[in-house]
Formats: sequence, C-alpha cells, structure tokens
Amino acid sequence: MLHLRTIVPPELTETVLEDFGRHPGVANVVLLPGAARSPEGDVIQADVARESADEIVEGLKSRGVEQCGSITLGRFELAVGEVFDEAEEAAPGYGDDAVIWQDLDRKTAEETVLTWTFLAFLALATQLAGIAALIDSSVLVVGAMVLGPEFGAVAAISYGLLFGDLRRVGAALRTLAIGFALAIAITFVCAWVSHLIGVIDLDELPTDRPQTGFVYSPDRWSFIVALLAGTAGVLSMTSGKASALVGVFISVTTVPAAGNLAVALALSHSSEIRGSILQLLVNLLGMIIAGIVTLAVQRLAWNAVLRRRRRTQGPPSVAG
Repeated sequence: MLHLRTIVPPELTETVLEDFGRHPGVANVVLLPGAARSPEGDVIQADVARESADEIVEGLKSRGVEQCGSITLGRFELAVGEVFDEAEEAAPGYGDDAVIWQDLDRKTAEETVLTWTFLAFLALATQLAGIAALIDSSVLVVGAMVLGPEFGAVAAISYGLLFGDLRRVGAALRTLAIGFALAIAITFVCAWVSHLIGVIDLDELPTDRPQTGFVYSPDRWSFIVALLAGTAGVLSMTSGKASALVGVFISVTTVPAAGNLAVALALSHSSEIRGSILQLLVNLLGMIIAGIVTLAVQRLAWNAVLRRRRRTQGPPSVAG
C-alpha cells in the first residue's frame, strides 16, 4: 500500500472525493478542509493499493490538480487492517507487477542530470577497476561494478527512446559521455603519473589475467549478460525492489572496461584499448535494448490487465 496526499482547491474537493469513493483500490480517505496554506486548499489523504496508484495519479492530473495543487505519494513501512486487504484484493493485478509511470518518469529524469556526486562515484569506481586490471583482482572488479552509478542514465535512455522523449535521451547520453570521459581521464592521469614515478612497475598490462581478462574480451556472452542485466535493472526500478540493482551492477562490465581502458592507454597497450572500448559499448547497447523491450512489455501487459478489469467491473478511473 501507498499513502497519497493531495492538496486541491475547494471547488474540486467533492469531485476528487467522489472519484476516490468509486475506486476499489482506495481506502482510509481523510478530508482536512482548509488545512493547506501553500498552496491554499483542502488536504485529502488516502491509502492506495500500489497497482491502482498510477491510474489514480493520472486521474488527479486530468482534473487539473497538478496545476492548482499538489500530489504526493509515499510508501508504508507497515499497514495493518482489513481495509488494506480489501483494497489490494479489489485492485487489478498484483502490486509487484504494477508500474507507477509517473514515479518512473521522475526517476529517469533525475538520472539524466550530471552532478558532482555522479562524477565522483564514477571516477572512484573507474580507478578501482584500473587497479583491479593491474593486480588481476576479481574482488576489486566487483567493488567497481557496485560503485558505478551509470545504470540510471542507461534506464533514462531506454525510457526516452520508448516514449519519444529525445531531449531526455540526449541529456542521458551527455551525462554518460562526460561522466565516462572524465572518469577515464582521471584514471589515465593517475596511472600515467604512477608509472612515471615507479608505483606501477609494468610496461604493459599482464597478458595472463584469469580473474579480470573478461573486461577487455567481449564475446556473445557479454551481450547476453548485458541484455539480462538491463532487463533485471529495469524490473527492479519499476517494481521498487532496489536491492536487485546490486545484482545488476555486478553483472555488467561497463565500469571495469572503462578502468581497463584508462590503464591500457597509460601503458600504451593497444590491443586492450580496442577490447575495452568494444566491451564498454556492447554493455551499454545491450542494457539500452533490454530496457526498451522490458518497459514496452510491462506497458502492454499492464494495459491488458486494466482492459480486462474494465470489462468485468467497469471503469473506476478517478478521472470519472
């Protein structure tokens, strides 16, 4: 269950209350007349089954609440009561399968912003990956994978391509391009200076790297893993199961390939430069394709659930 709070002008209050009353996925509706001061209006609170949330938010927006008031949606740590069970049973489908598209739209928009935090995490992860390449450490490769923040921007590209939002795609591509370029440049400089002063005593990267050689040797499995990881990543974002993203990060070799590329450039190891670039591109492309397909399938499947419910129960939309 999710908790919904909306501020509406008094002239819309009764309409919104009637809409909530008609929707089977809504419970515990509370009206606080005149409670809001900025913006001014009535506060209406309700508990909403996750599988009904997107439909309800869309309905409120169609009423104009977005322009003249506000809509907030949050998660419960605990919800006990028969009203919750009844609302979840009456709502269409299952909560884990439902996508709150408004929330996903906001998340992916935020991930296109190039922030210092994003750059810092990506640079640190890439340097870890560079060290992993030098000492052939699988532990450091995994650490670099987990630390890398790039999947959000990848998901934003998939979302933008699916819905024709080219501005979002461009912003996400810019974030990835600048982020990886800066992270690789920082790691290159660190490796080059370290080589000059003798911290790195190798003339080139080791040829025998059983633990980390895969990061610059892309093959068909690299693309398949990227597809699977991209699918799992989008599912974790849309279902709210953020813990699954850790598994996604450990599956793809974008950051390890970037770190290997930086060190290979510093040591002029041309064969690993080409392999690292290809590995990086293969992973990004695979995740983007998987993200588009996954979102498209989710949208089609959920629309089918809603159509089936409307045929059997009639339209409960809060838009009336």
